[in-house]
Amino acid sequence: MSFLLSKLQSKKEVDHAIRSTTEKVLVLRFGHETDMVCMQLDDILMKTQERLAKMATIYTIDADTVPIYIKYFDITILPATVFFFNAQHMKVDFGTADHTKFIGSFKTKQNFIDLIEVIYRGAMRGKYIVTSPIDPQDIPKFDLLYKGY
Repeated sequence: MSFLLSKLQSKKEVDHAIRSTTEKVLVLRFGHETDMVCMQLDDILMKTQERLAKMATIYTIDADTVPIYIKYFDITILPATVFFFNAQHMKVDFGTADHTKFIGSFKTKQNFIDLIEVIYRGAMRGKYIVTSPIDPQDIPKFDLLYKGY
């Protein structure tokens, strides 16, 4: 279903989308089109895109095309979804150790819609971190291992 979503294919396009999307939540999905979990997530994003058009702009990004952002956001598990508002990175407290991104796919369309609404309302009030409205049982849990460099 990712063919129905807008794609960003270079660092320049991603930078432009971050800077030019104003008064809306920018949703960036990093992943691979052929991955089954990405396909499930893309299906949810595609089905909610029209309903959230006044609050959010959604893009998919192939993880191999922008390795600088993969490294910058410390994306080790795909798919990962990152949120921005007026060029400001929005953080969400999912009850996990990482507040910078959502890892995996959403269980339902309503979970994604609720999350975008909370991010949008929080951002409109000047907040840069919001608490996730998603039931903690519906959030994928991963043990994050950090490499020492």
